[in-house]
Formats: sequence, C-alpha cells, structure tokens
Amino acid sequence: MSKISIRFFDDREVRAVWDEEHAKWWFSVVDIVGILNEERDHTKAGNYWRWLKRKILKENVQFVSGAHRLKLTAADGKKYLTDTLG
Repeated sequence: MSKISIRFFDDREVRAVWDEEHAKWWFSVVDIVGILNEERDHTKAGNYWRWLKRKILKENVQFVSGAHRLKLTAADGKKYLTDTLG
C-alpha cells in the first residue's frame, strides 16, 4: 500500500488506501457504514458494523467483495487495523 487518502461523500470523510499491487482503492467500511446510517459518532458506527458483520457471518452470507483488514489512521492520529472493501 503506497497512497493513503481521505475521500469525501456528502461532506463526510472516508479513509482510503491505494493498493499498488492490485491497482485499486480500499475504503474504510466503518466510515461508509457511518455515512449510510447517518451516524456521526465513529464509535457507534464501528459498533454497528461489528454487530452487522457477526450477523452476516452467522447467516453464512458472503460479501460481494472480500473485506480486508488494513491499517488506517484514526481520528487520534494512530494507525489501527480496520475492515476495508475495494
């Protein structure tokens, strides 16, 4: 991963990472879930994503695009593993 970027959707930040090897962008699932649910609290959006992911996996539903865990910079400036979709 060589490029880290912040994209915007409806004036909301979406963290993204460029994957040079596969020539594609990976976007933070939590950021996207927060936008779709109109949730500005990142912790609540993250909790909702973890609940939804458990439910999806329990029902044996497959993601259209595989989720990958990549390190993205959080609001506190530190890098954490986060689910991303490409």
